[in-house]
Order: sequence, then structure tokens, then C-alpha cells
Amino acid sequence: MAATERSDENLRLRTTLAGIAPGTPLRAGLERILRGRTGGLLVLGSDRTIDAISTGGFTLDVPFSDTMLRELAKMDGAIILDKDASRILRAAVHLMPDPSIPSEETGTRHRTADRVARQTGYPVISVSRSMQTIAAYVGETRYVLEDSGQILARANQALATLERYKMRLDEVSSTLSALEIEDLVTVRDVASVAQRLEMVARIASEIEGYVLELGNDGRLLSLQLDELVTGVDLERELVIRDYQPAGRKARLTEDVLADLEALSPTDLVDVAAIARALELGPSEHLDAAITPRGYRLLARVPRLPGTVVDRLVEHFGSLQKLLSAGIDDLQTVDGVGELRARSVREGLSRLAESSILERYV
Repeated sequence: MAATERSDENLRLRTTLAGIAPGTPLRAGLERILRGRTGGLLVLGSDRTIDAISTGGFTLDVPFSDTMLRELAKMDGAIILDKDASRILRAAVHLMPDPSIPSEETGTRHRTADRVARQTGYPVISVSRSMQTIAAYVGETRYVLEDSGQILARANQALATLERYKMRLDEVSSTLSALEIEDLVTVRDVASVAQRLEMVARIASEIEGYVLELGNDGRLLSLQLDELVTGVDLERELVIRDYQPAGRKARLTEDVLADLEALSPTDLVDVAAIARALELGPSEHLDAAITPRGYRLLARVPRLPGTVVDRLVEHFGSLQKLLSAGIDDLQTVDGVGELRARSVREGLSRLAESSILERYV
């Protein structure tokens, strides 16, 4: 499966999990089916392909309710809902997907759900009477829902890990700022910060999946996550923009981020692999000096528009030239008047002082 297809399927899976999370009407209906021990098969969507593989049953087209879903599940056959699970379209439907579609499922209901999901592209939900489980089939993916307590336990463990990684990220980020001001940055320093940023982003993405699956039960977890990762995405972009190699056609920031996201867990702990993904040079050049453009520090100057930041970086070319620029020099940049020039000068001076103090005191 291509990377784009995997990304699309992952997005559809996350959307489906959000729609059947605790607190949603559909999840309430599924829980009723579980308690009733009847089992069920639901298709979330309808079109000509669904019609072509459906026989029997009867048309309803009525508003969704969890109690009605429970009663309809008592009958044999599948229940067809619309994409939003806001209406029950048909019930007691016999589904006949293409038997040549490969499936590793053994039970009749699960095998049908797997093949229908692969053939139609619509999410299919199977409720097992014997196993007392709910499984969502999206494309080629089968995802078994777990009890909220188990998910919450894993989520809290991941959150504790995220807190530790975020503390380490703050440390290496502060060190990089001090080194930038002193013009002592090496490729290793930049790669270490990019590495920690990617680690934090991956753990945060995992927790976001838990939040989706927990629904109402994940509200507190969501608030804690937002507090920990606020600013991380921006920091990732600024590091890339600060250290993109000059003298060649610059890659888009999104492309560099995609290369970092594509690194395996093994490569992620290798600073040299991070440096290669950033195109900062081979592993033997990790201790080579490198100069920032100034995006990271300028982003910390209060009330400084992004367009002005771009003009300042384009005009001066490096952070060291920005730090040595006087108010008159700054005013030569389009859009920088005397007040803004003073604000930039004072803001950079304060940042320089605080970064040096944090490092050496």
C-alpha cells in the first residue's frame, strides 16, 4: 500500500473511531447489542456498490436511535446506516461481497465485514456475540475496540512518557538557543533538537488516537496533551527553516517533515540519520559548525508578524548579523519602523541575556 493510501486509510480509521467513541449515540447502540448478546453487522454508508451486494431485508430510512439499533440487531442480516450514522437506511440485509477478496477472518460475520470494507471503502462494524467484542473494519485495517479503562491506563502511561520527553526537549532547545547566540552550533546540536521534537510529536500522535477512541472519557487527557505540546509543531518548522542548506533549491518544509516522520524507530534514535533527513551532511560531519538564519529567536519576539520575520531573515541572512544590527540597520528593512526596530533590538537582547544565563548559571 502506498504512503498516501496508508495516510488516507489512517484518517478514515480515526474518523470512524471518533464516531463510535464513548458518549456517541452509535457507541450506545453498540453497547446495547453487546449486552443483549445478539451480535450485529453495520455498514456506515450506502451507494450503488452496497446495493449491488445486498439482497433481502427491508427499507426503513428513519432517524437513528440506539434502542432501535438494538432491536434490529436481533434479526439476522446487516444494518445499513448513512455515513454519519444519523439514519438507519435498511435492516436484515444479506451481504454478498466478492468472494475472491482475500480475508484472514474465520467467522462468517467477520469475514463478510472484512470483504465489504475492502470492496466498498465504507467502514463496517462487527459485534461478536461469542467474543463480546466490537471490531471496526476500514479498508484493509481491522481495529478491535477496547474497554475505556484499558485505553485510559495506556494513555496515562504515554502521557507520563510525553512529560519526560518534553522536559528533555526543553533542555536541548534552550541549549541550542544559547549556542545560536554564541555562534557555536554544530550539526549534532540541531539534529538532537529535531530528534526530540519528532519523538514528542510521535508520542503526542499516539495519545491523540487514545483521545479519539475515549470520546467523552478523554476530555481531561486532551487538555493535558494540549498543554504539553503547544508550540511543538511550530518549533519543528522553525528548526527546519533555520537550518535548510543554502546553495540549492530549498525543499518544502512539509517534505522535510515527511522525511522525519518516515524514519523508523531505529533510525529515530540515530542522530546521524536525523541529520541526513534534514540534509545537514553525512555522519562524519556531525561536529561541523552550522549557522542559523534566525527564525527561531525572531519567533519569540512579541508581536512580530511573520511577514516581517521573513523580511528580516532575507535581508540579514543570519542570526549573528541580526544580533549585531543596530536600530538604524533594522529600519532599512521594509515594514520595520523605529518602534518595531526598537522592539526587535530589545527583544533579541533580552533573549540573548536569558539564554546565556540559563546555560551558565
